[in-house]
Amino acid sequence: MQHNRDLNRPVISNICKFLTSAIHMNPSEPYTHHFADRLNQAIIQKQTPLVVGLDPRLNQLPAQLAPENADDLTQVAIAYSSFCCGIIDVVADLVPAVKPQAAFFEQIGPLGMAALAEVVDHATTKGLQVIMDAKRGDIGSTATAYASAFLGRKPHSSWGCDALTVNPYMGEDTLEPFIDAANKNGAGIFVLVKTSNPGSHTIQEKRADNQPIYSYVASHVEQLSSNNVGETGYGNAGAVVGATYPEQLSELRAAMPHTLFLIPGFGAQGGTAKDVAGGLDENGLGGVINSSRAIIFAHEQPQYAQLSSWQAAVEQATRDTIEKLADGTTASRLR
Repeated sequence: MQHNRDLNRPVISNICKFLTSAIHMNPSEPYTHHFADRLNQAIIQKQTPLVVGLDPRLNQLPAQLAPENADDLTQVAIAYSSFCCGIIDVVADLVPAVKPQAAFFEQIGPLGMAALAEVVDHATTKGLQVIMDAKRGDIGSTATAYASAFLGRKPHSSWGCDALTVNPYMGEDTLEPFIDAANKNGAGIFVLVKTSNPGSHTIQEKRADNQPIYSYVASHVEQLSSNNVGETGYGNAGAVVGATYPEQLSELRAAMPHTLFLIPGFGAQGGTAKDVAGGLDENGLGGVINSSRAIIFAHEQPQYAQLSSWQAAVEQATRDTIEKLADGTTASRLR
């Protein structure tokens, strides 16, 4: 199962392959499969709402994948690709989706972006939904460019992702190009509403017109989602709502009945199954729950350190997390 890469292979060749694949896009060809339905169907098939976050960190890679020279960005890019593709090989039969964090790849420049492209392609080949965590946000032609870059499987976008995280801070005209592209290309967006970080209250909980800002954003996202509801009752505009704020999570679930949730903060950030339970509907649908570090770096944890390989640790941590969610949430009804 080990996913190996030739450390002497020039990653730059992957950039050329990636760019060549983008040239052959034909945006006029319809891709009509509804994202929310597709994601919910994957959740039902895998019997879990767990999503595995792909956040490669150089100082936490398994020893056998660590580059010999950490200053050689080619080696680092290959290590990141090997690590993430190796995780995908393990979890593809267990979870509905993965969530690559673009920042860790962008950090190492063009070679990192080539590695990210390889990871996205590998995930889609393995049948996983890909939620790109890039938190893009702009207006006009720039927002349209971001949207066309990420939203939709190839040939409808160059990156070939199923969904993208979006920052709404610049207002309604930020979200419009993204949701338009999502609806056209069978993709989805997850808009930052109430995020899991401790400092989110400094802006998101400020009050305006007698309601916190996150509530205003939530109502707008719910409206966007209700405009394109699929067969499973949810639209293509989703919301990022953190597990570390369980009261607000339950409040927003009630206020956003047509909106899929992407729920970060579970696991290493302190969120528990009890905390995330309010983000799912009565059937175990309506959201995906992300866990990154607790799964992908499971080889560092004492309870998994004695397993045969780092991938075995990832697999066992994934299975254990699935069980925790089934025991503590309505995800049990997916079985």
